[in-house]
Amino acid sequence: MDVTRRRTLGRTGLELTQLGFGGAPIGNLFRALTDAEAHATVQAAWDAGVRYFDTAPLYGFGLSERRVGDALRAFPRDSYVLSTKVGCLDLPAAPGEYSHPNWKDPLPFKPVYDYTYDGVMRSFEASLNRIGTYRIDLLYVHDIDPVTHGSPATADKHVADLFEGGGYKALVSLRDQRAIAGFGGGLNLWETCQRLAERGDFDAFLLAGRYTLLEQEALETFLPLCQSRTIGIVLGGPYNSGILATGAVPGATWNYAPAPPAIMDKVARIEDVCRSHGVTLAQAALNFPLHHPQVATVIPGAATADEMIRNLATAAVDVPPVLWARLKAEGLMRDDAPTP
Repeated sequence: MDVTRRRTLGRTGLELTQLGFGGAPIGNLFRALTDAEAHATVQAAWDAGVRYFDTAPLYGFGLSERRVGDALRAFPRDSYVLSTKVGCLDLPAAPGEYSHPNWKDPLPFKPVYDYTYDGVMRSFEASLNRIGTYRIDLLYVHDIDPVTHGSPATADKHVADLFEGGGYKALVSLRDQRAIAGFGGGLNLWETCQRLAERGDFDAFLLAGRYTLLEQEALETFLPLCQSRTIGIVLGGPYNSGILATGAVPGATWNYAPAPPAIMDKVARIEDVCRSHGVTLAQAALNFPLHHPQVATVIPGAATADEMIRNLATAAVDVPPVLWARLKAEGLMRDDAPTP
């Protein structure tokens, strides 16, 4: 992969580098970083030619947005593409009032989900202020799914707020005014992405962990729908939260939980095939999603500059086409998965 090569994201007209920057880790996801460490991570991505940066109000309750904005402010605004998310407002929280196990030493706020017209507009304006920019290129509706909200009923209420409460209208208005180039959804479930795409005119989706070397169920109906409507895909979580980077080692995680035996066994078999062709599991995992025509970029997370540099080196490897053919022949990859 040439990380500096650019691909057009769906019908937005935006040109994204094939490797992007995911801003969750520098929002202190699972471990606290200093501002200097976070800045060095963004700088390492920039120095390598990465020009697509994604963040969100949820990440460290505004911390990631602040750090991304501080790091990018030195560069011409037209030289990179920036996305963030709506649906989560960061409201002030007194010490000890709110905590979350994923975020270590976040800013003193608590997330409140609001997908209505006012919620979307307030989120957009707050993000502009936190990032310190006059323009955001892409807005994603964040985590409007049962995984985040605990039940299908609660997620359904938020979807109703989006479509009947005016949130979707707000996004269309921002796009019509050219305040943003496009909007979409940032989600962990392809089924929810498809549900949104069937109800509205979405430009792109940031799909996390659901089209990977390990999982290709999105090929059933969602990705064909995107292809028919020229909807772009940003692929987050290419390592399935860890196991496709570490391999099937003790303690390996899949979807942020301990990997079950069936997943461990499949990953071990995939890794054996990769090894036989002189490719690491991580190299194959990072390169695989980009063979789908709708996927414009892959955004693995990196907390430190060293991790960013390691991702860049991993992405730069050429994967031989025979590897994909072998995985398909052994039933470890769907036959209809696009590969060279």
